[in-house]
Amino acid sequence: MAIWVESLLKERKYPFIFTLAVLLMCVTILLFTNNATSNSKFDPAGFYPDVKPQPLAQFPSPTPKKHQRLPLRGEPLLVDDANIDWKPCKGPLAADYIPCLDNFRAIKALKSRRHMEHRERHCPDSSPRCLVPLPRGYKVPLPWPKSRDMIWYDNVPHPKLVEFKKEQNWVVKSADYLVFPGGGTQFKEGVNHYTKFIEKTLPAIQWGKNIRVVLDVGCGVASFGGYLLDKNVITMSFAPKDEHEAQIQFALERGIPATLSVIGTQKLTFPNNGFDLIHCARCRVHWDADGGKPLFELNRILRPGGFFAWSATPVYRDDERDRKVWNAMVTVTKAMCWTVVAKTLDSSGIGLVIYQKPTSSSCYQERKESTPPLCENNYRKNITWYAKLSSCLIPLPVDGEGNLQSWPMPWPQRLNSIPPSLSTEPDAGETFFKDSKHWSELVSDIYRDGLSINWSSVRNIMDMNAGYAGFATALIDLPVWVMNVVPIDMPETLTSIFDRGLIGIYHDWCESFNTYPRTYDLVHANFLFKHLEQRCDIVDVVVEIDRILRPDGYLLVQDSMEIINKLGPVLRSLHWSVTLYQNQFLVGRKSFWRPKR
Repeated sequence: MAIWVESLLKERKYPFIFTLAVLLMCVTILLFTNNATSNSKFDPAGFYPDVKPQPLAQFPSPTPKKHQRLPLRGEPLLVDDANIDWKPCKGPLAADYIPCLDNFRAIKALKSRRHMEHRERHCPDSSPRCLVPLPRGYKVPLPWPKSRDMIWYDNVPHPKLVEFKKEQNWVVKSADYLVFPGGGTQFKEGVNHYTKFIEKTLPAIQWGKNIRVVLDVGCGVASFGGYLLDKNVITMSFAPKDEHEAQIQFALERGIPATLSVIGTQKLTFPNNGFDLIHCARCRVHWDADGGKPLFELNRILRPGGFFAWSATPVYRDDERDRKVWNAMVTVTKAMCWTVVAKTLDSSGIGLVIYQKPTSSSCYQERKESTPPLCENNYRKNITWYAKLSSCLIPLPVDGEGNLQSWPMPWPQRLNSIPPSLSTEPDAGETFFKDSKHWSELVSDIYRDGLSINWSSVRNIMDMNAGYAGFATALIDLPVWVMNVVPIDMPETLTSIFDRGLIGIYHDWCESFNTYPRTYDLVHANFLFKHLEQRCDIVDVVVEIDRILRPDGYLLVQDSMEIINKLGPVLRSLHWSVTLYQNQFLVGRKSFWRPKR
């Protein structure tokens, strides 16, 4: 071969053949090198089904000195606007419109409201392509942590709760602001005193160490969860959209995690065995209703060994009505094998009882009557989307060897430890750690410093396709919180997210989300839209993102250029600024523009 090449060079024969041979050799070497390199990298798109992997840019190595890292060069996405004639949503409630909770035609047609059916989801047949108007005088929200204690009145102009709860220090109007003093129906000496009272009553709680993930049922304006943030506790506060006008909207405007939900006829969109502690202070839920189904639902979402802290009049009053409720609670909780681990009164006369879910199945086996029964073994794990409340108790979770799953490690170690609920498949742990490493590098090298995002203006974040919550984990040192959304047709990872000490929810992005307009500062979507296109119109998803996002808020998308070229025209038609980085990262920024009425 070498002699033949040398002869060609000397005689200068067949120049075309020689050139072609050299080119083929170079291409072969390049292909081999690229394959060897790509095989050593974690493929984030591979985690999500039906998504073709996209070539990732080669991220620069982390620089020891942060100030030396330069922002990436972004380019305006040069696409024409989509030809969409946008219209504003109409009606007296248009500025606060929530499509699946404000479907008044469906609500009016309900045969019963006895079990809060009118507060559950009733989505319209087709997604409304209208844009919610801004309240008159709307301003950029106050920054965290100032927002915990006060918000602009014009952003949430609802005075009813101020008057209705004026004796309980929930919220007070002061000039241009709504001020939140930290009071509550059961917090007569303030919420800080109340949380200390709970921990003193049961020292095993250890806020921020043993207890990290909390659910606050019927949360009011979410002051309980807001003040627990100081103790490294993340609380999912929820309440229905009801006569306590805009309480969840107040919470989210304050920068406190919250969602709209109700314990009615359907399961909550949270995972099995997720919460360390559930709290109810005069939350107006009839726990013993329907044979105890609301309590069975709490049992489903509370992890083994977790606590239910209940502060309500049946705990400490002795009139006939309260005694009846208390006796019913005793009957149901005993049948569920819950034990009372503490019961006391505080200095203001408010009573508290703390129950604990069992950590062993022995009590279930020793019951004289199997009522309520244990759910069958073929009970589908975590299928809660529009599912009816169960009349059975879920079995305690076990690992691959049949042993009861352990309690997560103390916070903050649990954040980066293998979740107890992680799949027992041989490569599950390796996939989990690779996912965490990938997001740590991506956020550090690209998201934090490389994009045109002012992170100091960001407080409420939604991750539309959270996976194992690697994105949220990588942001843990910022003063933000993340609503980790696991789409109902993606791999089930929400229990692992809760095991890590983070919060989230199931959702179908072909429908509207249970939140008020203008409640998130940043929405993140990683390889989501290609999957959604198979079931719904991408324009309808963008309309929902526009509803959720605050003016001046950001949409951050990592996806293929095919998807980005579809998103860009729709976003530009909404008068958003749209910037492209490395042909795979899109940053859209919502403006204050709204279509004329």
